[in-house]
Amino acid sequence: MSTASAQARTFAGPETRTGLDAWVQAELPAPPLPKGLSWLGVVGPGVIVLGVSIGSGEFLLGPAAFVKYGLSLLWVTLVAVFLQAIFNTEVMRYVVATGEPAFSGFMRTRPSAAAWAWVYAGSFFLQVGWPAWAATSAGILFFLGTGRLAGPDDGAAVYYVGVGLFLMCVLILLLGRRVARTLEILNWALVVVILGGFLVMALAFVPGRTWLAAALGLGGFDISSRSFVFLPSGADFFLLGALAAYSGCGGILNIGLGNWARDKGYGMAGLAGFIPAAIGGERMNLAHHGFKFTPDAEAMSRWRGWWRIVRADQWAVFFVGAILGMVLPALLYVSFMPQGVDIRGPGMSAALAESIGGQVAPWLSIAIALLGAWLLFKCQLDIVDCMTRTMTDILWSGSRRVREWRGGDVRRVYYAVLAIVVVWGIVALKVAQPIVLLQLSANIAGVIFVVASFHLLYINTRLLPTELRPPLWRRVGLVCTALFYGFFVVLSARSLL
Repeated sequence: MSTASAQARTFAGPETRTGLDAWVQAELPAPPLPKGLSWLGVVGPGVIVLGVSIGSGEFLLGPAAFVKYGLSLLWVTLVAVFLQAIFNTEVMRYVVATGEPAFSGFMRTRPSAAAWAWVYAGSFFLQVGWPAWAATSAGILFFLGTGRLAGPDDGAAVYYVGVGLFLMCVLILLLGRRVARTLEILNWALVVVILGGFLVMALAFVPGRTWLAAALGLGGFDISSRSFVFLPSGADFFLLGALAAYSGCGGILNIGLGNWARDKGYGMAGLAGFIPAAIGGERMNLAHHGFKFTPDAEAMSRWRGWWRIVRADQWAVFFVGAILGMVLPALLYVSFMPQGVDIRGPGMSAALAESIGGQVAPWLSIAIALLGAWLLFKCQLDIVDCMTRTMTDILWSGSRRVREWRGGDVRRVYYAVLAIVVVWGIVALKVAQPIVLLQLSANIAGVIFVVASFHLLYINTRLLPTELRPPLWRRVGLVCTALFYGFFVVLSARSLL
């Protein structure tokens, strides 16, 4: 590199160190000023990530742990969701400040953009490349169709139903004006119906003592032994590590929140464009670079307005919803399933429906099964989009050749990546039982949290202007996130040795 080009690179700013284009100077767009019900149209990324979080963690892995070890483990959920809310808001800090998803920020750090692109692309496939959510939803549909739980001999039937559900995800992602808006609408329906349905059933069928046990369990207190039980003796730490990671959203999907916030147009992302759908969407010039603004008095006033929306999106929607999403199914599971039993197996996703139907009424079994099937299918849909969207953004930001392919239409890239994801998913559905894939996925998410927490701390304190950097308590929160998940990663790894 010549001296002149090196000086130009330095002048452009630290965001160009790995060769990505410099941020473009622009004015921070004015934030919306929502009141009352208009808040529902302003928040959005938190609703999507909440829809993902109410899937495998809250409906499968959490209940598996609580039925086996008791509700005192709810403290894990409370701490995990609190730390993830901090993590998520820091992901959105970068998006609001630059208009780029956090993955682009990671690619702006050394050693190189390509190195981090491979790390996070590989992490995506390792964590959520296994379509276990479609498979578990298929297990519920098998139960609805046959009236019994799927067993080891029913693998072929469940597989083909899972493939059909996986392909339905593709069909939905083809429709609408912008992909993220379609997911937002579907997740609002999911959150209202699922949480509302579980709340009504919990109020009707869960005894007061179990409600008390759940409330005390958020602090680690076991009502049966009348003592604090933070980690049960002889616990399966592979399961507990999965519970910690998938309480809330989980690893790579939390980082993907930034891609949805970009498409929602938060902060400087309002200048970046979005990924339109193939059917109903129009061609959009999606920026491959970020933006920066001068943090003067007017800009900082607008910044505080955007930060108000970020807080509402994450603390009022994600944090509260994720806690309720874990507690409400847990109340029903521990009330209708034998304590200490291991419910993991091919028919795990329909275990609650079968049990409550036999003890209360068959119609209730059908209602729970339908709720569970919709929940898990919707979770798979969000994950397919998040993985495809992130791969697209990585390619779009890092490769001029990709941006020029097919006339620079980002939809072509998005749907080409989606085709690869679908082919891989159809093959991966045959690898192992869904619950094994879910636990593996969740424990990989724990590793990702350790790495990404420090990486996020770095880009928000090194690349962003001083005025936009996180305060000390948030920096400490990111370090605590890495330590919390590192603790469970170590325990989980030791349990496998």
